[in-house]
Amino acid sequence: MPQEEHSQFDRKFFSSENRVSYIGTGSIGGKAHGLELIDKILNSEEFERKIFPQIDVNIPVLTVIRTDVFDKFMQSNDLYDIAYSDIPDDRISHAFQNAALPFEILGDLRALISEVHVPLAVRSSSMLEDAMFEPFAGIYGTKMTPNNQPDADMRFNKIVEAIKFVYSSTYFKCAKDYIKATKHSIKDEKMAVIIQEVVGVRHMDRFYPELSGVARSYNFYPMGRAKPEEGVVNLALGLGKTIVDGGISWAYSPEYPKVNPPFGSVGDLLKNTQLDFWAVNMGKPPSYNPIVETEYMIKGDITTAELDGTLRHLVSTVDSNSGRLTIGTGAKGPRALTFAPLLVFDDIPLNNLIVHLLELCEKALGAPVEIEFAMSFSKTKDGTSIHRFGFLQSRPMVVSTEKIDVRPEDFESENALVASENVLGNGVIDSIEDIVFVIPEKFNAKDTQKIASEIEIINKKLVTDNRSYLLIGFGRWGSSDPWLGIPVNWGQVSGARTIVEAMLENMNVDLSQGSHFFHNLTSFNVCYFSIPYYSKLKIDWDWLSKQSVEQEANFIKHVKLNSPLLIKADGRNSRGLIYKTKY
Repeated sequence: MPQEEHSQFDRKFFSSENRVSYIGTGSIGGKAHGLELIDKILNSEEFERKIFPQIDVNIPVLTVIRTDVFDKFMQSNDLYDIAYSDIPDDRISHAFQNAALPFEILGDLRALISEVHVPLAVRSSSMLEDAMFEPFAGIYGTKMTPNNQPDADMRFNKIVEAIKFVYSSTYFKCAKDYIKATKHSIKDEKMAVIIQEVVGVRHMDRFYPELSGVARSYNFYPMGRAKPEEGVVNLALGLGKTIVDGGISWAYSPEYPKVNPPFGSVGDLLKNTQLDFWAVNMGKPPSYNPIVETEYMIKGDITTAELDGTLRHLVSTVDSNSGRLTIGTGAKGPRALTFAPLLVFDDIPLNNLIVHLLELCEKALGAPVEIEFAMSFSKTKDGTSIHRFGFLQSRPMVVSTEKIDVRPEDFESENALVASENVLGNGVIDSIEDIVFVIPEKFNAKDTQKIASEIEIINKKLVTDNRSYLLIGFGRWGSSDPWLGIPVNWGQVSGARTIVEAMLENMNVDLSQGSHFFHNLTSFNVCYFSIPYYSKLKIDWDWLSKQSVEQEANFIKHVKLNSPLLIKADGRNSRGLIYKTKY
């Protein structure tokens, strides 16, 4: 977008005519471009605002610090040698915290802080971020600040620390590892920073939206009657970190929002419902730690949310007398975050709004899209409802249209190493001769962080040798919760071209399609095989155990094959096969 079209920051925030303004010169980065597009869509005639009279739809007010400020910060503080080095992330971050921001932006930041007294999110918007095939989703830092300190100098210091943290995350190990898997160099990257109001309401020491969500116009794992092109939505209580970090959330097809919960029993539902949530800490300040992303974030649980009065639109209840699931909070009993009051009743047309926004963004980008949003619910003094829907992000998705046929009868082949009816991706891979897998008899959920570290070491060697590999393990890959699976970040598995997750009885969770890890999978065309615990289809562990071991750690083996595997992913039917040999 030409620079003259940008609205320069006029030392106003909420009182400005524009919801998006800019500090400095240079690029605004990929994420900010996406927010500009959203703002344009919401102000167009195509957005039928009148259909949703009780929902105030907008992008949260934001200011973008453009990339020339980043360049001056790096140059004036002589930070490039440290940034490009292999020293640990905490040392890089401390060096950035000890550096000074360019003097010319300090007045604007002080003016902003003087006017704004709500929590702020300081978000990355790099030059390379949100590109279709290399989206860098979740690779860089985001820092929340409560911005509620009575002293303006303290609030100013906190926003400055947050900006420096996002700058430093440009050079963290996971970002460098990620870039190695692309055609870019770390020297190509520049960082713009978004300062944006947080959508939500304060409840005692917590500030959070009742609902956060990620919606995709293409569903890689359709269930029941749902079709891939009908999309999928993940919803969660609290800040969206739960979803994008791969935590437990509620997934449904926007074509069938009223379909009964996809669980065999009420007991299964309670085992798989979201139990805790993220919020901004508005209470007692934590120990000073500006280099930790969650410094000013805290967790609450569903009991806390009940006391806050934020469950009305979000839960179903297991009736204590009948044991049946009832919508809402009217009955006494355990609460389950099913979002049924919103999805079954039409009082608040959330699903219709999501479908409308997906259609508009898909048309604008010319590709399937993923959107992020947050919502808070409120009533005015006269009893009318004006709910807040904050549109946080829009990015394109990569969906292959190549026609690959995998038939159910193919699963019976003696040459099958892995077979699954829950497969993400589409295409054929016939060049992989390396397999990295978790040793089944040594796997325990308490060791998942150690397993992630061992995988990282093997991944680094294989990436250096330019050898793609098949990765096999247990539970949800990339989850932030080590009890749900192996908590790798994308940089730790960047050389894998196909990934397999085998579920266990006590670790049988659905893959969160709204997670950043999932988005990077699809954008890099990585095939992902999921084998539910109840599936009749299994992995041929006996064959794997007999292959030539190239490297072995405490929990991991790396085997080298004599000939390539044949991997087929049928994206239209979500079926896939990994043959032991392509011949």
